[in-house]
Amino acid sequence: MIIKKRPGGELATRPLHFIWIADCSYSMQGEKIEQLNFAIKNVIPEMQKVAAENVNAEVLVRAVKFSDGAQWHVAQPTKVDDFEWQNLSVNGMTDMGAALHLVADQLKMPPMSERGLPPVLVLISDGQPTDDFTSGLNALIQLPWGKKAVRVGIAIGDDADTEVMEQFIGNKELPVLQARNSEELTKYIRWVSTAVLQAASAPPSQVNDATRSNVPLPAVPTVAPISSADVW
Repeated sequence: MIIKKRPGGELATRPLHFIWIADCSYSMQGEKIEQLNFAIKNVIPEMQKVAAENVNAEVLVRAVKFSDGAQWHVAQPTKVDDFEWQNLSVNGMTDMGAALHLVADQLKMPPMSERGLPPVLVLISDGQPTDDFTSGLNALIQLPWGKKAVRVGIAIGDDADTEVMEQFIGNKELPVLQARNSEELTKYIRWVSTAVLQAASAPPSQVNDATRSNVPLPAVPTVAPISSADVW
């Protein structure tokens, strides 16, 4: 039997960095932080399945948490097959700008390589920044990988600052994902962990625009109407 090879040889595995950026301020206490922990922990097997279906992408996961300042919750880029989620706890304010500065530092080259796939950055918050958000965002988007990253914003509840989320996303075709209860938060966490990850794993090679992400995003999942009693 003759095995046909791809012209030029097999495609090399390319790193894809997936970073959670999670609000751990006091306003997230109770059901919000509990559901966030539950949703991320339970979607890991689905992320692993998506990664296994695309052998040309090496999915590396980590996480930033922010409240009074920001720090890495999972600092080491971890292969998705080895990734384990440790529950977040709440404390302090909403220093979102500090979180974006942390991420920006890791999207420089080095430590990033030139041959990777567009990173996926998922910002999750239920409030408004209590520090210099603009400085953090500027530090991020002035970097080549910051510009090309798929940036998704999940706003939890009605008090989240959707305007800063829109600035973070920087893509008019992708709305802020407004999670008004546990069911919607779980649905959006699953969507970004599977559908968006799948799209980022195999962006069209013919697109090469250094000013924005080259990933054609899947349709945002629809959510059913809810009563006011079900809203956070």
